[in-house]
Amino acid sequence: MRSPGQRAGLSRPVVVTAARAVLDDGASFSMRAVAGRLGVAPNALYSHVDGRDGLLDAVLDDLLGALPTPDDGDPRAGLVELMTATHELLLAHPRLVPHFVARQGSRGPNAQRLGETMRTCLAAAGVRDRAAQDTAVRVLVVHAIGNAALGAAADGAPLPPEVLRTTYAAGLAWLVDGALGSAAAPERRAPSVG
Repeated sequence: MRSPGQRAGLSRPVVVTAARAVLDDGASFSMRAVAGRLGVAPNALYSHVDGRDGLLDAVLDDLLGALPTPDDGDPRAGLVELMTATHELLLAHPRLVPHFVARQGSRGPNAQRLGETMRTCLAAAGVRDRAAQDTAVRVLVVHAIGNAALGAAADGAPLPPEVLRTTYAAGLAWLVDGALGSAAAPERRAPSVG
């Protein structure tokens, strides 16, 4: 016997795409809103996702799937390229940024790929301590989300995108240089947080 979602002709990618459209449009995010966009009853969605939080996590992770994997050349350039692409992606979807903040990032396979790619770049640059890598990944991701959040201000005027890009690039350079500099001075290993 087919579930309501299967009878409605839904698939997980279709549900995630509809949910992303609801969020990008600025509508209140609920299973009912997503179901309405698809023209189905809310219970049809539960065949494909584990409720509102599961759907939200799927949308956030799906967005990260567009991020490129940097070349294996210069690890510093790879980190900068990946984090700049992450920041641009967040700026392109300002209404999703508060959800990244509230959910403290994303937890799905694309987020894990992003983290492992960053760890690979850090290791190639000499940061081999796993705790230091974890701290660097967390700091770099928080910097991207936090800077993008300044452009998605709900009250007051948000910062213009070019100002966000300029300040983000400067901060990113400082953070990457600091993380990579910690490998040159093992006695100054980055403390583990969380």
